[in-house]
Amino acid sequence: MSPDNIRARSVAVIGGGPAGLMAAEILIQNGVRVDLYDAMPSVGRKFLLAGKGGLNLTHSETSELFLSRYGARRAQIESWLEAFGPEALRLWVHGLGVETFVGTSGRVFPTEMKAAPLLRAWLHRLREDGVRFHMRHSWRGWDKEGALRFATPEGEKLVRSDAVVLALGGGSWARLGSDGAWVPLLAQRGVPVAALRPANCGFDVGWSEHFQTRFAGHPLKSVVVTFTDRDGVMLRKQGEFMVTATGVEGSLIYAFSAGLRDEIESAGAAVIGLDLLPGRELPYVIAELARPRGSRSMASHLQSRLGIKGVKAGLLRECVPAQDYTDPIRLGAAIKALPVRLIAPRPLDEAISSAGGVMFEALDERLMIRSLPGMFCAGEMLDWEAPTGGYLLTGCFASGRAAGLGVLAWQAASPA
Repeated sequence: MSPDNIRARSVAVIGGGPAGLMAAEILIQNGVRVDLYDAMPSVGRKFLLAGKGGLNLTHSETSELFLSRYGARRAQIESWLEAFGPEALRLWVHGLGVETFVGTSGRVFPTEMKAAPLLRAWLHRLREDGVRFHMRHSWRGWDKEGALRFATPEGEKLVRSDAVVLALGGGSWARLGSDGAWVPLLAQRGVPVAALRPANCGFDVGWSEHFQTRFAGHPLKSVVVTFTDRDGVMLRKQGEFMVTATGVEGSLIYAFSAGLRDEIESAGAAVIGLDLLPGRELPYVIAELARPRGSRSMASHLQSRLGIKGVKAGLLRECVPAQDYTDPIRLGAAIKALPVRLIAPRPLDEAISSAGGVMFEALDERLMIRSLPGMFCAGEMLDWEAPTGGYLLTGCFASGRAAGLGVLAWQAASPA
């Protein structure tokens, strides 16, 4: 097929997050007419919120370590990232006039730390290139003739296009557009969709009323979390997280959330270990606890000998049996490996992202749904997950690019 025939084609991109916008960019830059539809009044709402505290675009770690973050779906995602990985993403951002830097943790951020300047520059370029944006258009499936149905403020609108890229997000943060409403639409057409589940989420513990009232909202800093997964592998990571009214949340917890969620689903609960003093070895901790404390309370003793106070001291009281609290050996062991039992993940809509979605077995290598020729999928609506730290966002960008290229390849191979 000649380039002129490809240029005569039109594509509807449904969803205005990073994956949809990247698919639109690839298509428009290759001469395809692109109309992008989104249910919200403006695009990129979840992207903007994710960047509110500092937009973590990607990570600078080695390729092997980076790829390992995608777990069971590494094999499917690796080709996306080989074509558009962390370094390519940084160069693309620089091409929009936004500089980046590598933080002390290896994470990559825009110099201004904000998502808005990047999104503005990107949308300006897409509009200049000819992408047409249609806001407040909620996809409602197909009519009997196969036209796309959209609910709009002016009523139902029918759209026909030569191909479609679905980039509708997962099921978290419904108020920003990712509500999972597409699941039954695809399921009705026989597309296999794995149930959407919370990812990068907090967990319920079931604190006592006293602990909850006193310490909800307090950060636990400089701690190490350990968790033994279902394969018997002990995972270990240092950082911080937040005590909530119902349990725990934050970046350190999110790093383990997939395994914790799966363990709770299979066993009813999951137990993490907390090292409250990562810089001190157990013999030192026990020796300090065993020092005479005279008339001082145990709380004063913990603070003066080991610097344990506030939420860390409260957590010990919450989780350590009373009979162990005055035993230096048992209390020391708890300080270095405090078991905390997690009983449920927080609801899907509270999660940063979701697992589950359109199963890769339903897609060809171009990310086209095998049973729906011309219908492609990208981003978080696919059945994969990744931790925060830039991995999720990089995967979304890369999948959008892969879907856009997939459309071009399919159109090139299809009769006019």
